[in-house]
This record gives sequence, C-alpha cells and structure tokens, in this order.
Amino acid sequence: MECFGARNFAAMAVSPCPAWRSRSIRFSGNETPWLYRYRSCRRTLEARASGGSESCVVVKEGFADEEDFIKAGGSELLFVQMQRTKPMEKLTKIADKLPPISIGDSILDLVVIGCGPAGLSLAAESSKLGLNVGLIGPDLPFTNNYGVWEDEFKDLGLEDCIEHVWRDTIVYLDNDDPVLIGRAYGRVSRHLLYEELLKRCVESGVSYLNSKVERITEATDGHSLVVCERDIVIPCRLATVASGVASGKLLQYEVGGPRVSVQTAYGVEVEVENNPYDPSLMVFMDYRDYMKQKVQCSEAEYPTFLYVMPMSPTRVFFEETCLASRDAMPFDLLKKKLMSRLETMGIRVTKTYEEEWSYIPVGGSLPNTEQKNLAFGAAASMVHPATGYSVVRSLSEAPKYASVIANILKQGIHSKYMFTRAKSTENISMQAWNTLWPQERKRQRAFFLFGLALIVQLDIEGTRTFFRTFFRLPK
Repeated sequence: MECFGARNFAAMAVSPCPAWRSRSIRFSGNETPWLYRYRSCRRTLEARASGGSESCVVVKEGFADEEDFIKAGGSELLFVQMQRTKPMEKLTKIADKLPPISIGDSILDLVVIGCGPAGLSLAAESSKLGLNVGLIGPDLPFTNNYGVWEDEFKDLGLEDCIEHVWRDTIVYLDNDDPVLIGRAYGRVSRHLLYEELLKRCVESGVSYLNSKVERITEATDGHSLVVCERDIVIPCRLATVASGVASGKLLQYEVGGPRVSVQTAYGVEVEVENNPYDPSLMVFMDYRDYMKQKVQCSEAEYPTFLYVMPMSPTRVFFEETCLASRDAMPFDLLKKKLMSRLETMGIRVTKTYEEEWSYIPVGGSLPNTEQKNLAFGAAASMVHPATGYSVVRSLSEAPKYASVIANILKQGIHSKYMFTRAKSTENISMQAWNTLWPQERKRQRAFFLFGLALIVQLDIEGTRTFFRTFFRLPK
C-alpha cells in the first residue's frame, strides 16, 4: 500500500534516539553505521525496558501524549526512524536550491512546517499566488515507496514522475478466480517527485530553514511565532503544519474522537528466482493461504496480505501488509511472515536492494477546527482511514487550499486589528478549515471510520469475505 509518514514527523523536535546511550561498536564490512546505530538504540531500549517502567517515559519524550507517540511509531518507532533515515543514492538538498529564510524583523505571510509531499506542494502553490512563504523542516529526501492509480497522477500532471506502470491490477482472495480491477497502477519515482515539487518551490520563490520546530506561539500583535531549535524564532501571519501525522505538539485535535489504528507493512525489493507473478500485473492484494496449516496465535491475530510490484520477471518489490489493527503489527512478525510466504511459494531471493518499513496511522481524531494554526496532509488527518492513502489527496487539494489561505491574508485579515478582533469575534482560520473539512467530507470520513472499525475486527476468513463482497459491487 502507499507508504507514508515515516519521514514528516522529523519536522517536530524529536531526537532519533531520545536520551539513549550505548557503548561504541566496531562495524563489520557488510553492515552500515546507520543500521548499527539503531540496533544499539534498540538494545538500550530493551535493556531499559527490562529494568523497569521508566523506560517508557524516556521513549515518549518529545511527544504531546500517548496517541501522538503511537502516531509517530509507538513500539515500532525505531523502525520508523530507520525508514526515514535510510541512505538514498540520489540526493538533492533543499538548502542548495532554496534561499534561506531571512531571520530578523521581516514577517512571512505563511510558514509551512514539514518538507514531505504535502508541505512542498502547499508551499509552492501558496508562493505562486504571491505570498511570502517560508518552508521549515529537516533537509531529508523522500525515502518511502509510493504506489498510485495512474489516472490520478495523470490528472495532477505528474505522470512523468511515475517510473513503472502495470496495465492492470489483480486481487487474490483465495485459490478461486482472481479479481481484475481494470485500472492501471503506477509506482512513483520518489526521486522524480521530490525534484518536481522542489522545482515548483524554486520557481515560485519559497524560502527555507533547515530546522526542527519546537512550538508555535502567538505574539501580542496577533502574529504567529514559529519557535525552532537553537532558539530561532520565525514570525508569520499564519502557520500551517504539514509535519506528518504525529503533530500533536503543534496542533490541537478533537477530544474524545476515535482511537487511532495502524497499518504496517514490511517490504523488500529483491532479485529472485521462480517468480510466479505476471510482470504485467500489479498485485494489489494476495490474501491466499500460503501456509496450508494452522498458524501461530500471534500471526493469526493479524490478517495480512502480500502486495507485489513486479519490476521485471526477476526484480520484484514484495510487501507483507497488515491493512489495519488496533495495535501495530510488529515489523519483526511481518518480516517473518513475508519470508515464510516466499519460501513456501518457492521464490528464492538472490539479492536484496532495499528494505521498507511502512507505518501508517489511520483513523483517529480530526484537528480542532477552531484553532488559528492550520494543518495539511497527514497532520490534518487527510490519510484515508480505511486504506492508508493520502498523497494524491494532498497534492490535488494543495492549489485550492493555498488559494483560500491567500484570500484570508490578502483581504487584510493579517493586520494587527483583525488578528486581535478575531480572538473575540471569529476564527480567522475557519474559512481554511472549512475548505479542508466541510460537513460533507466529515460525514464521508465517518463512514470510512465505520469501515475501519469493521476491518480491525475481522479475522482472515472475514476479511476475504468482506473484500469478495466489495469487489462484486457495481462500479
């Protein structure tokens, strides 16, 4: 499924290994320092966990609350951080392309926090409308693999960012007839998408600060103050948080909403022998029973499917996916199931190009739409509750959302008088929030949440029955 969110919460003030210490380790020739860094962190975490409950406090430092911690990765946080920081071959730095934000007396119209697809697209679209826009967040590449419906990316004018297209998409629910969806599917080149969105920021005049954001406060004149690390303060008329789903330090969310669930997936891009899948078809879901025997209780608790992108007859991206669960299915268990599945199917891995740890919180509460600070992308709960998809929605809605923000600011609402008056009369940001979450969209999301609540209750047979019925519905 679409991998999202392993990167953006870096725009928040979260240390890769918060308050952890470990002794030096000598590297072998076959393993990289970044992998050892996280292994040592994990050993330290496990050691502290065995010593008492205080380890939980250490791990959760830097998060707004328990739910924010779960959104960031929870018990799987180290793997999420590994995904976010894994080395990429092609690397363009944002700081090499965008001018620095001027730190001084000047006040930006808009600050966008977060440098993922949502943040870059919103910054570019807003700046294109004449706003003085600053982008703030760590200077990191896109590390996630994105899968999209080809027609949706074509509608966005981003078809050149798709590196591979399958003419059709197939679903296997059991050993009977598979389901052909009749829709082409594409794998996005994360490098090309990153370069395209960054180019749009360059052309529109966005400025940039490579920093994490600690908090957003309000000045006496009504302007927002974006407080970054090293005590750097960036004043602006409006701030929009696009730093990923774990943005509880910067945003308020509705109280008493549904509990967040999690979609997890472990993937590998590999060279193989005996690949049984047709290279012309993308395997959206393979729920077939590969074990032919009773599985262990821990595995039966989490129904999973195989997601397959055959890049060639021998080069394939396999991903074992838990569509949704109340508690995240551990990556270790996902990896075990994937390797067992491939072995049982007679697929022999001869070379591994890349590993993927996809962690996507789904469901949960909407942002409080009465707050002044805005949000976009996963931070605005724009992830589809039942599927985990969000990138296309963020990219498609960025122009309209930017237009609303520009209208708010250009109508003079950003003046001192209007900002102070707004506190007692109306929320100046309400127009933007209502554009993002109108009542009809909220009702639609409530229906999707109903679907999510059903999915997390189903066992493997119930899941197969659900999707068998779903794919029989008229188009």
